[in-house]
Amino acid sequence: MSSNSDIDNLIDLMAKLPGLGPRSARRAVLHLIRKRALLLTPLSDAMQQVAATARECLNCGNIGTTDICDICDSEARATGELCVVEDVADLWAMERAGVFKGRYHVLGGTLSALDGVGPDDLRIPRLKDRVTAEGITEVILALNATVDGQTTAHYIADQLEGQVRLTSLAQGVPIGGELDYLDDGTITAALRARKEV
Repeated sequence: MSSNSDIDNLIDLMAKLPGLGPRSARRAVLHLIRKRALLLTPLSDAMQQVAATARECLNCGNIGTTDICDICDSEARATGELCVVEDVADLWAMERAGVFKGRYHVLGGTLSALDGVGPDDLRIPRLKDRVTAEGITEVILALNATVDGQTTAHYIADQLEGQVRLTSLAQGVPIGGELDYLDDGTITAALRARKEV
């Protein structure tokens, strides 16, 4: 460690980021300090700006800088299709693939009896409201292929049965896989081969 508490504090904070442990955080901080003008100062400014402006879309739960995100606000998006994802990282992964042209709904997690997460702890009531209010004709359940993800998908399917066409992602998404870690081609294949629930 360094002999400077400010630097040590930055290393400790960076180590809390996903994918960074203490060693990686230390290397990243040293790199930032060495490239102060090129990286550290602009990064600090960008982080302050994001801290001041980032917010959750009131409609879908995406993260952006306005109350209604660009996807929900776009007239070019298909209004009848709603893709339900676990979190914002999954929405961004779907967008990177560039195949889906409808709208999204971010649940904010999955049902989990072990963690005490029930339907009202997620954005499931809002999903049901949107299906009715927005005239949704198809709900695509693009949840992670984990036990909690599949439990959540079955719960939502039960809640919406008979109201809309229900589909889920098909081939390409491995059991235990998470959308954020899949490549664009895999996401594209899974979306195109979706199946009835």
